[in-house]
Amino acid sequence: MTFFPDHRFDDAASFLDAYAERVGRAHASVDRGAIRAAAGLLGEAVARGSMLYSCGNGGSAAIANHLVCDCLKGAANGSTIRPRVYSLSSASELMSAIVNDIGVEEVFALPLRSLGLADDVLIAISSSGASANIVRALEVAAERGMRTIAMTGFDGGAARRLADVCLHVEADNYGVVEDVHQSLMHVLAQYLRQTALRDPADFGKVRF
Repeated sequence: MTFFPDHRFDDAASFLDAYAERVGRAHASVDRGAIRAAAGLLGEAVARGSMLYSCGNGGSAAIANHLVCDCLKGAANGSTIRPRVYSLSSASELMSAIVNDIGVEEVFALPLRSLGLADDVLIAISSSGASANIVRALEVAAERGMRTIAMTGFDGGAARRLADVCLHVEADNYGVVEDVHQSLMHVLAQYLRQTALRDPADFGKVRF
């Protein structure tokens, strides 16, 4: 078994071509029924005023944080929806305290026990799907009656089977998986926005 890149590239442009081909294949691997289901969960949550929580580690934390911008500034701009979004990866003081005093596996689960309510939605992002704190967050969310969406890559790990909906990317390169996860966040936020534009005449005129 080999992983990309499986040989040396002496030209950055040819590396770009090979990388882009991998990203294209990874995009195509995402189950279209799952993306419809994820959009449905998010749309229903926004309509009833439920909270959307996101979490991830490393690059996935950046994607989780970016969702807040995509929803609060992006999806709400020019539309009738007002998503309520919070990234559990954004409070570095709380996260470091939990890691130091309790354990890394509780870094997202602990705040969810206080904040998460039934019918809120957790979006858990993990390339491996096996990170202990992501798995624990999904378990706690389910215990609290929340709905869950996982974004995974590689073999999907435990997160793939724990989530109500899994947006799984068939790829074995972290950069490729993270690129597709970020674009899926954009797809979901922009899809929700375009379903709720105030003025249908804005189609083709507003910048997404």
